[in-house]
This record gives sequence, structure tokens and C-alpha cells, in this order.
Amino acid sequence: MKIHPLITESKDLAKLCKRLAKGDFVCVDTEFMRENTYYPLLCLVQVGNEEEAAAIDPLADGIDLQPLWDLLTDNDEVLKIFHAGGQDVEIVFNFTGKTPYPIFDTQIAMMAISQSEQIGYANLVESWLNKTIDKGARFTDWSRRPLTDRQIEYAIGDVTYLAQIFPKILNKLIKTDRGHWLNAEMEKLADPSNYANNLEHAWRRIRAPGRNPAVLGRLKDLAAWREKEAQDKDIPRGRIIRDETLADIASHPPKKQADLSKVRGLSQAWKENDIGKRLMRVLKHAEPLPAEEMPTKAKRGAPLGKEGALVADLLKLLLKIRAREIEVASRLLTKADELEALAAGVRKLQILEGWRFEVFGKDALELVEGKLAFAVENGRLKMTHIDDVKAEMAEAAEAE
Repeated sequence: MKIHPLITESKDLAKLCKRLAKGDFVCVDTEFMRENTYYPLLCLVQVGNEEEAAAIDPLADGIDLQPLWDLLTDNDEVLKIFHAGGQDVEIVFNFTGKTPYPIFDTQIAMMAISQSEQIGYANLVESWLNKTIDKGARFTDWSRRPLTDRQIEYAIGDVTYLAQIFPKILNKLIKTDRGHWLNAEMEKLADPSNYANNLEHAWRRIRAPGRNPAVLGRLKDLAAWREKEAQDKDIPRGRIIRDETLADIASHPPKKQADLSKVRGLSQAWKENDIGKRLMRVLKHAEPLPAEEMPTKAKRGAPLGKEGALVADLLKLLLKIRAREIEVASRLLTKADELEALAAGVRKLQILEGWRFEVFGKDALELVEGKLAFAVENGRLKMTHIDDVKAEMAEAAEAE
């Protein structure tokens, strides 16, 4: 594999992207900083396939990143490979308003061929390539220039190893016929709505102080106002006001700006500064939250009862057994709340549809309906059908 020098010129980037556009896939990773800014500061982009790889400096003076964005978001012929790519996809969306597509995430894929729930990149490389990654540059300040050779080598490793691992994972998915298990997960990762920053929905990220429409209306307007303030200043939203302070103000709104100095979490300056004035204007014009926007009541869980809770525990045990038997991450099959719903009598569930029904849901349903039982064979716990047990008992009786 050819490793290019750090790309800082537009013409070199355009040539690289033109070559990568002819391949079947491109591995992508980013290095960014977000501790002191509202939007992540993109500091480095690494791309590569089985033939070549390079790191791109988005902070280089005058560099045009459009060929890169075109490759990632407008070329449906090239599969984009990430590992735990949620934040990388978010960065691409922030720049383009679009997400990479089609997309493949090796962390998600590992859930279908192993019991790994969220395998880290270093462990992925070690398990597939038997190589150890130097983590020395992991927590580096990627915004500083010039970048050292060690930093660039570390960064490029995130795509060169991935280019070697992806075909192996793909081959195993094909052999096990589990590729279609991941379709919905990959579509979810590429869904632009997951990354759109809707100011009107910002309040939903904050723990709601009750269900009072007036309080929630103030919280909604305050949260949207905070987002705009943070965007304009390009600082993290928590630097404006912390969540708990925002919720407290929504619940107990001050009557005049001078009272802001008494709010826990705000400095004395708020009683007379401009941002305090803007906050008070938001409170003054806030309207109660409309009924159609009220959050749904928190579910207290399925009405299981004592017996139902025991059934749910058996289902969780079945999940562990099945995940172990077929070497798949249990989280890919289902979650605890769905098992509790099944135990409570709910039948419109994801595990009772499609491939999940075939590999797990069918047995889960039969366990609930008394058609499946646990058994121990050679010291290992397994599932057995009641009809099979009866047949074996009948055969044994006849033999006697």
C-alpha cells in the first residue's frame, strides 16, 4: 500500500479523490477537537483503500475540500467504511448537510459475527491482524501545527488497517449469510435526521422538570436560545448555561433580571449584562408547550407481576445462550425492555419479525408459551423443545 505525504494542496487532494472514486470502497477516519467549540473542529481526515492511503490537512491554507465531500456524499458507487463512525458522519454532515452513503461500520458489523458489543479499534486490529496499535498519539492536540511524523503515522493507521480488515469481515458476513442483518443499522447510521440540529427540539435533550406545559414551554424556548447563543459564539452550550441551571430557570423563572444573580450556576454579572437581558426576553415571550408537543409519559415497564418477571429473566437467559451459540452480540438481537414486553404478552415486537424471529424470536415465543425448556448437556446449558423431551421419555419407556 502506498502512503502519501500529508496532503495540504487542493490539486493533490483532487487527484487522490479521483483515484479513490474508481475503487470499490474507501476507509475514512477523522481527528477533531470539540472541547472548546460548539461545532467539532476538523483537524485531519484520513482516507484510503487497499492500494493507497493519505492524511488530509483541512486546516491547510486555501485547501478546497469539495472533492473529498463529493467522494463521500455524492458517489454511490464507492462504499464508505468507518469504525464507530457516528462522530465522523456528524462532521461530514456539518460541512455538507449530507451523510456518507452507502456506508459500512465495522464496529456494528462485528456485532453480527461475534459477541462484541462495542469493540474498540485497537482490539479490532489486534483480533484480526494480530498487531498492536501505538496509543501514544491518541490524546494529542490535533489542531496544533506542524503535525509530527508520529501523529500522521498514527492517524493513517486508522484507515490502512481498516482497509485490510474490512474484506475479512465482509467475507465472514457472506459465509454466515448475515449481511442483511445489518441493513437497518447501517441505514440508521446514514440517516441525516440523526445529525440535523433542530433548535426547536433542543429541549428534548434536557431532563424535563415534570410535565407542566408552562414550564416545558419556557424550557423549549430557553434551550433554543442557548443553542443560538452557543452557535454565534462557537462555544459548547454548557459554557452558556448548564442543563440543570436551564431547567431550574424554566421551573422557577426570575421576575426581573436582577434576580438572575440569585440563580445557582450563574455569575453576578448576569444581573446586568446583555446576555441576561436576552434571557429575560425569552422568558417574557415564552408560551406554554402545545399539547401535541408534550412528551409521552415515561413507561414504567411492562405490567409483569412476579411470574412475568421470572419469565423475563428466563428470556434474558435464553438471549445469553443464543448469542453464545451463534456468536452474535446480544444487543443486535434485542434489548431487555423488549423481552419484558414479550413476557407481558406484547406480540408486536421487532424480535418477532424478519431475521430476528428466525434466529431468536421464534424460540423466545415458544419459551413464553411453554413449548421450550432449559436443559443441561455435558455441563452446558442449552434449550430443548418440550415435544422432544416427551418423545425421548417415550422412547426410553418403550426400551424398558
